[in-house]
Amino acid sequence: MTRVVVDPVTRIEGHLRIEAERSNDGQITGAWSSGTMVRGIEIILQGRDPRDAWAYAQRICGVCTLVHAMASIRSVEDALSIEVPKNAQLIRNLMIGAQYIHDHVMHFYHLHALDWVDIVSALSADPAATSTLAQSLSSYPNSSPGFFADVQNKVKTFVEQGQLGIFANAYWGHPAYKLPPEANLMAVAHYLDALAWQRDVVQLHTIFGGKNPHPNFVVGGAPSPIDLNSDSAVNQKRLSQVQDVINRMKSFTNQVYVPDTLAIASFYKEWASQGEGLGNFLCYGDLPSGSINDPSTFMFPRGAILGRDLGTIHEVDLADSGQVQEFVTHSWYDYSTGKDKGLHPWEGETTLNYDGPTPPYKQLDIDKSYSWLKAPRWKGHAMEVGPLARMLMLYATGHDQARELVDMTLSRLEVPIQALFSTLGRTAARTLETAIMAEAMQGWYDQLIANIKAGDTSTFDQSKWEPRNWPKVAKGAGFMEAPRGGLSHWIVIEDGKIANYQAVVPTTWNAGPRDANGQPGAYEAALQGHRLHDTEQPLEILRTIHSFDPCIACAVHVSDPNKEEAVQLKIT
Repeated sequence: MTRVVVDPVTRIEGHLRIEAERSNDGQITGAWSSGTMVRGIEIILQGRDPRDAWAYAQRICGVCTLVHAMASIRSVEDALSIEVPKNAQLIRNLMIGAQYIHDHVMHFYHLHALDWVDIVSALSADPAATSTLAQSLSSYPNSSPGFFADVQNKVKTFVEQGQLGIFANAYWGHPAYKLPPEANLMAVAHYLDALAWQRDVVQLHTIFGGKNPHPNFVVGGAPSPIDLNSDSAVNQKRLSQVQDVINRMKSFTNQVYVPDTLAIASFYKEWASQGEGLGNFLCYGDLPSGSINDPSTFMFPRGAILGRDLGTIHEVDLADSGQVQEFVTHSWYDYSTGKDKGLHPWEGETTLNYDGPTPPYKQLDIDKSYSWLKAPRWKGHAMEVGPLARMLMLYATGHDQARELVDMTLSRLEVPIQALFSTLGRTAARTLETAIMAEAMQGWYDQLIANIKAGDTSTFDQSKWEPRNWPKVAKGAGFMEAPRGGLSHWIVIEDGKIANYQAVVPTTWNAGPRDANGQPGAYEAALQGHRLHDTEQPLEILRTIHSFDPCIACAVHVSDPNKEEAVQLKIT
């Protein structure tokens, strides 16, 4: 056996280490996922005003800022039984939808696509043939021979000067790259287009939240008053800008993102049978058309799927202490009840206890603790969360658009339904979900406009803002479907202050280590059976790990108890 170590996994948020055992025939027989930084937000929040929790929780990540603020606010609203106005819910849905589309496009082009696209190969492409290919896929305007020739010249300059920059850390020329040069050039061009596109579409968050990243929120509604005649509120001009953003999102998704995904996937059909992992999927559900307390109104249904069985949807109850639990058997934490017993987040503990090897080290001791991530479980089952889980849930519950898109994709690629449970299926699900979200955003926008025209401009309920209106002790669970999967913040309020706070994030579900029963997490399970062409260039590992869109920054954080300088930045 050979131990293959990937540290750090590049093109992700945060720091992740993957170790894998490779047999003599090249097959991965075991894998271990290690988050090598510690999160301390739970400790920071203890004793603080719960109305301020979202501002702290939002700093868990500089990319996933909106989702943590939303889950935090919902946890407080759940604890205090606060119902937000209809307009506030629509504004929240629009902000969440914009986060989805922005996040998914950025992940595909700037983090994941380079696992399939050979940048250097684009230098040998024929720009005219690339134009023909692009025009055969969609009506996207940036598809002329001259446009692709300009992109090719830019890449050529980078290569000749040895300044590949963001393109440098990859395994160019690896035999697992299969795209023809023209497809590679098209993908590189769309990579650059996506950079410009993302700068424009973040405007929606600034309109409703004042800024991006870290937009503003408020317990009880939305911080953006609606007044069509005011320059300091959401007025007619800003609402028109929101419509423009939605149009840009829909156009790029339908003309570029979806066609590119299908075109690239057609060259990698073998990945439709690799990278499944657990076969268990969990969705909290989200994006209500009514109350957040009524799952029947959610666009994304709530439920769990076990063992690939799409015919049985198991009910999920977040308040049931026997359902969601976190284990620390192989994590660098201690529980007062012992490391082998799981705790529901309301009873969760954050007691750090690093007993791993002293850095730098060659490999982890996998029989002991080996990660700063905990191991969440649902009714004892290791679960996968994320776009694939949501698309499977939509498909299983008969969502018309989801079924149409999934069936179209399977037919176009000529792969069976089992392909959904794979690395390729995970990547395709993210794309198809984006198309669904773009259409949903238009619907929420139309509802918001209709409410305003009918005279309803309310965005905030202040009836329970003051602590004198709160119970002495209250517990809340704030959940949502973040772009990367099921996210939950759990709060215990005593005497108007936070007594306990726990965040169970999507990447903790997916990247967590083994539990007391030896069950691997989703990453660890998904790598089983992979064959590595070259242990020095483990492209196969990156493809599957990137298909989850890791955000280790959400799952773990840097901590320096001695308050010494941890990072030094030099700007030149």
